[in-house]
Amino acid sequence: MITRAIGAGSLVRDLGNWQDSGQSHSRRSARADPRPAYRALADSIRLLVHDGRVPLGVALPSERELAAALSVSRTTVASAYAALREEGYLRSRQGARSTVAVPARRDSENTGSRMPIGPAIDLSNASLPAPAAEIEAAYAAALRSMSTYLDSHGMEPIGVLVLREVIARRYRERGLPTSPDQIMVTSGAQHAMRLLLGVLDDPGDRVVVDHPTYPNALEAIRRYGARPVPVPVRPENGPHGGWDLDGVASAVRQTAARTAFLVPDFHNPTGLCLDEDGRAELARIMRDTRTTLVVDESMVDLWLDAPPPPPVAAMPAGASVVTVGSTAKSLWGGLRVGWIRADRDTIVRLAGARTAVDLGTPVMEQLAAAHLLSDVDELLERRRAALRERRRALCDALDCRLPDWEYTPGQGGMSLWARMPEPVSTSLAAAAPSHGVLLSAGPRFGVQGAFEHFVRLPYTQDVEVLDDAVEAMAAAYDQVASGRTPDEARLVV
Repeated sequence: MITRAIGAGSLVRDLGNWQDSGQSHSRRSARADPRPAYRALADSIRLLVHDGRVPLGVALPSERELAAALSVSRTTVASAYAALREEGYLRSRQGARSTVAVPARRDSENTGSRMPIGPAIDLSNASLPAPAAEIEAAYAAALRSMSTYLDSHGMEPIGVLVLREVIARRYRERGLPTSPDQIMVTSGAQHAMRLLLGVLDDPGDRVVVDHPTYPNALEAIRRYGARPVPVPVRPENGPHGGWDLDGVASAVRQTAARTAFLVPDFHNPTGLCLDEDGRAELARIMRDTRTTLVVDESMVDLWLDAPPPPPVAAMPAGASVVTVGSTAKSLWGGLRVGWIRADRDTIVRLAGARTAVDLGTPVMEQLAAAHLLSDVDELLERRRAALRERRRALCDALDCRLPDWEYTPGQGGMSLWARMPEPVSTSLAAAAPSHGVLLSAGPRFGVQGAFEHFVRLPYTQDVEVLDDAVEAMAAAYDQVASGRTPDEARLVV
């Protein structure tokens, strides 16, 4: 079997300034990194594994290749790889290269935690588990209705009509007149984003984005060759609930951006919701600057305090706004169905461009989504109720164990955006797995290394699990904020 390997150049690019990644600003200013170079390298690679930037199952570059690319000794790389093997992040097989893995959680003797042995608690992913009974019923219904489509080629570039009708109806119910020919069904919101970039932008174009924002959107923009232009979202009760609309207007005008990608409905990662006046102003800015606004509504059904205002596209100046939706967050990530709502000309252009990418979303998944979305209100309310309870539990646990951390509970969504006293997000994410919890570092949600003071904390796990996760996180934070090594931290415990 051939093992896929990551190139030395790609790994070095993701490692960035790896020798400084484990220190707070105050410690850097006081003295050099006390860690041996091999330890700093191992910690940085471990963080890339947990961030998903080094995929599981791939082989790392050879010791010689990585040493040359980093301009360090081969001994440094060999020692780093040995440390990763010892910790379970590399698995060796006879006659084959070592491959990347994630170890099981260590027991209390090794970590100083009272948590039981088992897999690490995953707070790196903001997604709910499937509503099993409803998903199974939806696929059963889809299978029964498949016969209608079996005498055709089964390729629907803009999606099956029954699903497009359901999606269009849901927009109309929210105050946005929509017909099925204004809908294209995609294989998730990420697929929709990539299709839109190919139609709306050229490589090298600027794209205005929220800051922080959804990491996969930033990755899609970069991979296409466009350049994200960040505009701050401030959780601390800013105008219009946190959005700097004057900043959006200035960014669009000064960079001549053709497109803006924003998440006004229970923003990922802050959970904020742009108010109705702000939506009207945002639509007006986009119209006046002739900029296409792409609104990600993946979280729109996950309101926890109050339903969202009407869609941005429903505002008086919102005729050219493009909207992206998905079943992944509100229903299940395994149901890879998303959609684009746009004017008919844009849908036609997207259909033409799509043929170079794929020939349509699988019919079975579309029919299952149509079944679910046709009568989904009761299911969504149950999921919102669970999220409300878990949000409250996470806030209580943070207030108890990490009282110096600051956060503003958003009006919906799946996560808190927490600010730490020390700018140690990257090193916290690197240290957390050894304490039994996986985290996404704040810089994943920003441009050029921003948000070292922040960490996204999803509240999608059960209440008891969230309590254990915060306990583990507090231990990891104590380690990195104090500057102790893992071994020193265990001695203190």
